[in-house]
Amino acid sequence: MGGCCGTTPEHIRAMAEAVEGVTPRSLPELVTACRLSGLEPLTIEKETLFVNVGERTNVTGSARFKRLIKEELYEEALEVARQQVENGAQIIDINMDEGMLDAEACMVRFLNLCASEPEISKVPIMVDSSKWEVIEAGLKCIQGKA
Repeated sequence: MGGCCGTTPEHIRAMAEAVEGVTPRSLPELVTACRLSGLEPLTIEKETLFVNVGERTNVTGSARFKRLIKEELYEEALEVARQQVENGAQIIDINMDEGMLDAEACMVRFLNLCASEPEISKVPIMVDSSKWEVIEAGLKCIQGKA
């Protein structure tokens, strides 16, 4: 039992008497796991053998996705993400790092569209970029972060 500036000894004594005989609460056991969140939680524990990360929404790894983003065919690009989730992706990796794209603007637009799609937004998003400003802009668009 303690106090702060202005707390009198009488107040401390009264508080101590009020809780006399009361046992402290039991602390809950901490579970050590990686917890990620889309609209649905994803918990990765020691026993988790494999995490399926969908990488088709990456302009450096998918020529089709890069073409869709360059041509601003965002509905078709969303279908790429949706198909990954339907095929078992537990996390969606999104990368817009391509010299001919405004990576920050493309990331923001695509992530905002993903957020409006329940089937896509249920899984965690991995914002993938070599540029800090793109990562920062992307993180502002997704839920489940600190």
